[in-house]
Amino acid sequence: MAHRMILNETSYFGAGARAELVGEVQRRGYKKALVVTDAVLVKAGTVAKVTSLLEAAGLKYELFDKVMPNPTIGVVKEGVAAFAAAKADYLIAIGGGSPQDTAKAIGIITNNPEFADVRSLEGFAPTKKPSVPIIALATTAGTAAEVTINYVITDEEKRRKFVCIDPHDIPVVAIIDSELMATMPAPLKAATGMDALTHAIEGYITKGAWELSDALHIKAIEIIGRSLRASCAGDAKGVEEMALGQYVAGMGFSNVGLGLVHSMAHPLGAFYNTPHGVANAVLLPTVMAYNADFTGEKYRHIAAALGVVGTEIMPIAEVRKAAVAAVQKLSTDVGIPARLSEVGVNAGDVPDLAKAALADVCTGGNPRDTSVSEIEALYRSIL
Repeated sequence: MAHRMILNETSYFGAGARAELVGEVQRRGYKKALVVTDAVLVKAGTVAKVTSLLEAAGLKYELFDKVMPNPTIGVVKEGVAAFAAAKADYLIAIGGGSPQDTAKAIGIITNNPEFADVRSLEGFAPTKKPSVPIIALATTAGTAAEVTINYVITDEEKRRKFVCIDPHDIPVVAIIDSELMATMPAPLKAATGMDALTHAIEGYITKGAWELSDALHIKAIEIIGRSLRASCAGDAKGVEEMALGQYVAGMGFSNVGLGLVHSMAHPLGAFYNTPHGVANAVLLPTVMAYNADFTGEKYRHIAAALGVVGTEIMPIAEVRKAAVAAVQKLSTDVGIPARLSEVGVNAGDVPDLAKAALADVCTGGNPRDTSVSEIEALYRSIL
């Protein structure tokens, strides 16, 4: 069996790494950018930390700041039109998962206009041409969208989120500058950080996992486990470590897939606009316990990476419980809600949520096969 790895052409890491943007644009001969972001980042001054570099170098750009959390088909179509109107030849995505995902959809549709309806991109889209070049600057330490071949779009009419998987969409350059993340409020650091941990754990135990992805994911779990609390407390070193940890997790899961936590989280975003990282964090311990008997020795390694002492001598059942408990403790320590009812989930929606979760593309990677009735039971157990 052949294992595939797809990564950015070039990536930069560290405080102040955004300074490399101008050189990359000039070396590649790009003429004009459409900068894809959201109004909150514009107001906060985060976008100006990037666009000021373009202005100083005399590089042309136009701004598209209509992205919202859980980006919709409608905003993607607006972005495609804005790119064409700007007569741009590349995209700069500034933000967390939502601007990054929107930029990917814009770039793919621009070069593959037969997918202009957006819905036809769901799943493994058979696009023929690579995206318009994307330079991605992450402002959250969680989604790793800057290094993945995945993006998620919300169908506002049908109240569902769908995952698009396409090797043609990966940004050519990723810039992971912790200075762009430092001003995130603690709740956002917590939510995006737990999203990153979910990526690492689900990528580690997914059916498609193999030795190279395992090495990336277990290292990501270690980095996130030691740095998320400090990051949420405002520690600059913690923020920089989280920036790295979430990227390493993205290197892995983008190439091997995820599992049931993400399948169950996606409908929550579509139904209630629940922040994706919060949805993942609430679900993660429960789904980990559900999957435990189908993971071999991997929970032993997860527990050790999260600092549990004595994992090497614990019986397997005990160490699996310890791994779940360590994840729950980290989630609690950074202020994630414990119950789905705390984030507005309605018991009456559970049957529809479960159907949507089963149909989600991430479900196939879960180590334990599942059913609508079992997913319903999982949702209800943490209502």
